[in-house]
Amino acid sequence: MRSLERHRDVAAYALGVLDEAEAFRFEDHLMECPSCTTRVTEFGPVTRQLMLYRQATPRTVHPLAGPGPRLLDRLLSEVAARRRAGRRRVLFAVAASVVLAVAGPVMALAAGGGGGSVRVSATDERSGVWARVTSEDEPWGSQVGLEVRDAAGPRSCLLVAVGRDGSEETVTSWTVAPHDARPHSLHGGASLHPGEIARYEVRTTTGERLVAIPSP
Repeated sequence: MRSLERHRDVAAYALGVLDEAEAFRFEDHLMECPSCTTRVTEFGPVTRQLMLYRQATPRTVHPLAGPGPRLLDRLLSEVAARRRAGRRRVLFAVAASVVLAVAGPVMALAAGGGGGSVRVSATDERSGVWARVTSEDEPWGSQVGLEVRDAAGPRSCLLVAVGRDGSEETVTSWTVAPHDARPHSLHGGASLHPGEIARYEVRTTTGERLVAIPSP
């Protein structure tokens, strides 16, 4: 019965409220359950916002305290500032792609973007895995699209965003079918913004890195 109830521990694990033994058992479950791995990823933005709230809230403030009258104004101002910063990053990416088109045509084909998004791709010669990541800045982090081609299945894989500060977040997960060389498309999200991400890595659930995709 406990194995059936393990699926219900997703939120508790993502929020860090399981004790050490329960967390260890749930991580064993994640190795065999892509569905729970995906659901843990979906809790990433919520977990990050709660952590930021805890860090920014003085201990003297009651958890159920009501917001002040100027809170909405401050939030709207912050969202507007982040959107302006996102547009500036897009302009820098366009300028960089122009330079690459002149100085290195091969690199220009591997990195590009459009419609406010940034697209990068890479192929690992050892594993033979090809992946292309498209990321778009959002107020809560990054909306991420993945196209991946991997003919070495069956195996379960993850897309991990590695932050410039060394932090890691699982963006999405999937299972590779046996001997299926067709490209597959997936979507996910991360609470890190595109400018905070150093690279993306496609890994197996056992930790083997199949391909690394540098972020611009």
